[in-house]
Amino acid sequence: MLGRVWSASLVGIEAVKVGVEVDISGGLPAIVVVGLPDTAVQESRERVKAAMKHTGFGVPMRRIAVNLTPADLRKEGPSFDLPIAIGILAASEQVSPQLLGDYLFLGELSLDGSLRPVPGVLPIAAAAKQQDITAIVVPEENAKEAALVEGLEVYGCQNLSEVVDLLEKPGSVAPVRLDEPVEAKLFHSNLDLKDVKGQAHARRALEIAAAGGHNLIFVGPPGSGKTMLARRLPGILPPLTFAEALEVTQIYSVTGLLKGRGALVRDRPFRSPHHSASGPALVGGGTYPRPGEISLAHRGVLFLDEMTEFKRDVLEYLRQPLEDGYVTVSRTKLSVSFPAQFTLVASTNPCPCGYFGDALQACTCSPAKREQYWAKLSGPLMDRIDLQVMVNRLKPEEITRQTMGEASEPVRERVIMGRERARHRFRDEPALQCNADMRSEHLRRWCELDDSSRNLLEGAIRKLGLSARATDRVLKVSRTIADLNGDENIRPMHVAEAIGYRTIDRMQ
Repeated sequence: MLGRVWSASLVGIEAVKVGVEVDISGGLPAIVVVGLPDTAVQESRERVKAAMKHTGFGVPMRRIAVNLTPADLRKEGPSFDLPIAIGILAASEQVSPQLLGDYLFLGELSLDGSLRPVPGVLPIAAAAKQQDITAIVVPEENAKEAALVEGLEVYGCQNLSEVVDLLEKPGSVAPVRLDEPVEAKLFHSNLDLKDVKGQAHARRALEIAAAGGHNLIFVGPPGSGKTMLARRLPGILPPLTFAEALEVTQIYSVTGLLKGRGALVRDRPFRSPHHSASGPALVGGGTYPRPGEISLAHRGVLFLDEMTEFKRDVLEYLRQPLEDGYVTVSRTKLSVSFPAQFTLVASTNPCPCGYFGDALQACTCSPAKREQYWAKLSGPLMDRIDLQVMVNRLKPEEITRQTMGEASEPVRERVIMGRERARHRFRDEPALQCNADMRSEHLRRWCELDDSSRNLLEGAIRKLGLSARATDRVLKVSRTIADLNGDENIRPMHVAEAIGYRTIDRMQ
């Protein structure tokens, strides 16, 4: 007899519906799996046999052929254990095949028949809903994650016996319901801006970066507070919308990093890869690509501490995602795209010794060494960084002062109001979330300059040698400054402040 069961496989962060067909025929006892299974899927044969035996089900002593369709799609991971087991039970008439059509099965089996969690359940549940699957059966630990998809019945089971009871005795297992609203909550970071003394110029740049989604680099000597400032950016960002939270949760689900974060990722990601990270670690890779650090930072912050210590070719990988908001990873057998809309925050010393331009300690680097040091940051990459800020070390009296800086909460409120002004302006452009997302056509529409502002910007272009891309970045920052000030139009003061954040352009 033939048993048919539905499951799913992941291609990048997208899910593809997979049919699991099981045929039992004469011949020597064996389980043969075909349909481009990887090693983990091949090994499911032993896990399925042991799980069925320990839960009281018989394994037919005949030849069992398992076909995973479509045959040209690579099948990875242990998530096919449960659908293969159910297919064998249906083909051997231990479960009625008529009960299986409306379900999609997913889960890894332990040898004792218990179900273990698997990655990627949320995008698979979303795909199941789109393809008219009415119910999905998953391990109990994955149930709340799958229940985020509205209109889909989700059943979380602890073992194979519970799954069979669900099929034969409807109502024996209740569908999972979320015990709290799924709307994303405001994330309260333990890292508060009030801990930062002084550095008014850098704090202002941080606020502008949060309000407009602008990329930012801090340049300064060791101990000036660059890293401390950067790590406080998530605390002043607006909360994730529910749609954004679902996007982030899908990425973390696919990469297996959702454990310990609950069913829904509620805080904006903050990723800080080490400077020894490779290109594939940053953008994603592997024979069958998985998301990298820049996709894990989607809708959040990617922090590159000591940016000039990264390899130049690794940094160049950032150019496309910074411009397009996604990254495409191509391999011989497939090409996948991952979302990568993040705010880049970087920090670096001004020279190898770290003290070029410092008022308290003399630099020991030669001009040639400084030039070689900065050569790692190409012109096209720096053009994509909107805010370039010099951070000086505090004076002794500033270090010993007991007064605290402004806390994150009022700054966050200003950031939210600035973003609300931008969203109102972009109400007919759903693809635009903040000012940093604007393209050339949007700049012409919403960043119109008066004569004074235009003359000021033209002078800066001539003096600093700004490229067309860098000029667009200045316009975007000017628009954000105007939003924070509550101004409808860009004024010369907004343009002047935006030009002031081109520190590296002025150094070169």
